[in-house]
Amino acid sequence: MLSAKARARSSRLQRAFVASSQLRPMAQQLAQMRTPAAYAGVLSYARSHTGEAASAAYLALGHAYLLDRKFPDAVSALKHVKGESLGDYADYLTIQAYLQSNDLPQAEMLLSSFLSKHPDSIFVNSVPVLEANLFLQEGDPQRALTILNAHRSEPLAGKVDYQFAMARAQQMAGNQAEAAALFRHVFLNYPLSYESGQAKTALQLMGAETALTVSERSHHADALYHAGRYSEADDEYKSLAGDPKTDGAERNLLLVAAAACDLKLKRLNKAELDALPDTNDESGARRLYLLMELARNKDDGDAQRAIVSQMETRFSTSPWLSEALYSSGNMYLLRKDYATAISYYGELARRFPRSCEPVASAGCSNYAPSSHWRAAWLNYRIGNYSEAARLFDEQIAVYHGGKEIPSALYWRARVYLDQEHRPDMAAEYFRTVARVYRHYYYAALAEQRLQELGNVTPANVTALDQINPAPVPELTDDVPSDDPHVVKAKLLANAGLNEYITPEIQAADGSREWGALAEAEIYASYGETWHAMRLMKRALPFYTSAPIDSIPLGYWRILFPQPYWPEIKEQAQKNGLDPYMVASLIRQETEFNPSAISNKSAYGLMQLLPSVGKSMARQEGIRHFSASELLNPLTNIRLGTLYLKQTLDKFDDQPEYAFAAYNAGDDRVTDWRSAGNFHGMDEFVESIPFTETREYVQAIVRNQQIYHELDKLTSERAFVRPGGTDREMMPARQ
Repeated sequence: MLSAKARARSSRLQRAFVASSQLRPMAQQLAQMRTPAAYAGVLSYARSHTGEAASAAYLALGHAYLLDRKFPDAVSALKHVKGESLGDYADYLTIQAYLQSNDLPQAEMLLSSFLSKHPDSIFVNSVPVLEANLFLQEGDPQRALTILNAHRSEPLAGKVDYQFAMARAQQMAGNQAEAAALFRHVFLNYPLSYESGQAKTALQLMGAETALTVSERSHHADALYHAGRYSEADDEYKSLAGDPKTDGAERNLLLVAAAACDLKLKRLNKAELDALPDTNDESGARRLYLLMELARNKDDGDAQRAIVSQMETRFSTSPWLSEALYSSGNMYLLRKDYATAISYYGELARRFPRSCEPVASAGCSNYAPSSHWRAAWLNYRIGNYSEAARLFDEQIAVYHGGKEIPSALYWRARVYLDQEHRPDMAAEYFRTVARVYRHYYYAALAEQRLQELGNVTPANVTALDQINPAPVPELTDDVPSDDPHVVKAKLLANAGLNEYITPEIQAADGSREWGALAEAEIYASYGETWHAMRLMKRALPFYTSAPIDSIPLGYWRILFPQPYWPEIKEQAQKNGLDPYMVASLIRQETEFNPSAISNKSAYGLMQLLPSVGKSMARQEGIRHFSASELLNPLTNIRLGTLYLKQTLDKFDDQPEYAFAAYNAGDDRVTDWRSAGNFHGMDEFVESIPFTETREYVQAIVRNQQIYHELDKLTSERAFVRPGGTDREMMPARQ
């Protein structure tokens, strides 16, 4: 129950939210683009409104000016924020503007009264670091230390901004050893943070960078590499390699690591690798692996085989051999040389039999589960069913919990049924797939096989009883709409302060049970369906194995939304398509983001290339077509459904072929089909050599099934619960 104070606060925030609802599209545009026109639109709104609506607009302006580092303008706008609803945000952003513009007296005045004015604000825990930074800017490290030391035992002390402020305070106070240790800690333990770079600079200026070992600096560069920041990592590796204190072996490791960055940046050449020493350590193993990748890129099988053979002899336990074996298997998979692919995948699984997840150990490889699976599947494809069955069994026993298990269970059942003539065993394996992996691609296929088997009594396989779906935590769709933090999060969306929505909701009591839904509903409410869906996917990673009735319907409607439904339905009907197929494809392509543009220049909801859009537009009688029109959802759906229909027609109305072609191109699908001898569409889908395309096809089939299941459930609830709540009575989609 809310206290009287909380109810009053909630009511005040609700009035502010309602008053500023028309501001939201303008404020969101300003936060994202900050163009003169966007500023002018919000300013006009602010001047033409009063009260909370005007305050929200001025907060949006102040926030945008702060992002653009126009500090006087930010302060001026924020001074117009009146009332209590957004007062803490106005003061917090104003403090930031004053600090960044070095107007310290004004910042200190606001900081000194912040806690008393805004005791319920989410920024209360930020105040100590802000105050410390203020005193550091004023040249008073002792006051900064006093404040920071008072919070040493609190969770705040574990945050990077606190630790960096403490380092600066110690440095200014003359405690150089303590400062260097703290800067070193920030640099090493928060390698991807802004403060990490600042800490490195501080150590250099102090002459304390030498306290960092080559190994520590190398680990920092590794973190950048693994985060995909290849240019930064490359600079770090080369800088370290040029350091006089780096010995020969370390230098080789660093130069090879830099070469790996160049490979990622597509600028590595063989001469660079040939210039590096051919050593008998990990740098030598990685060098050979990189040479192998260059050979593969040139489709030079002779060089690739020779290099891998050399690695097997010289570096039999190196993780780079694992990389080389997996890449080689992929090379021959794409060549359709399945026997050679099997040999490489199988060799990897033999040499590195354990996965490094969840706990790394000697001789492990993160490629072990997928390599073992590919060896198993390719044996099935070439008709080595007994070996495939053995490997399927091994996959289930050794790599339990891996993403390959649903496939292994299904295809082991197929072998039991088709080759070993054990329908009872097949039934138990099919039943396990359907029970554990409720919304996976193979679940529906397993259900279909069970129906075909009829009254066969499944065998009792104890090991399969131990396989269970991921547990579903307690979730509720009963979001407390009157919680002050929830209402304030909605108000912040009206003002375009999206980065504060999450922490505001997390500050509410009980938000663990409903916070993801509350946040996602905010984004969905103003059309950012894709943002809402991504939030929900992260919050509910188990949803594909969860029964529909184990998760409240509100969550499913975020995960499987239906924006533009009238247009999708109309164009699907026009082209003879299931509208849920169209929605399922859009969900997989762009998550319903109408502004999406891929790195291959595919546009809009259904990701159409301009050339495809132009061809479809011509057929639809649209004149003077331009690629930008594909960002119009209605146009994109109109042209995209026509293109999907024509793709289906090319491939004999077989959806799986059409989906694969939509993702990878018609020519590739024609090539994959030419491998022939597929005993069903399920074999073709599992045989797609591109992981992205295979998972894409499976996901669309799965999406379509879930959409239909949700539609059925919604219709049932609409009839069964005529007196239910609005949440219970979501209308059936006609």
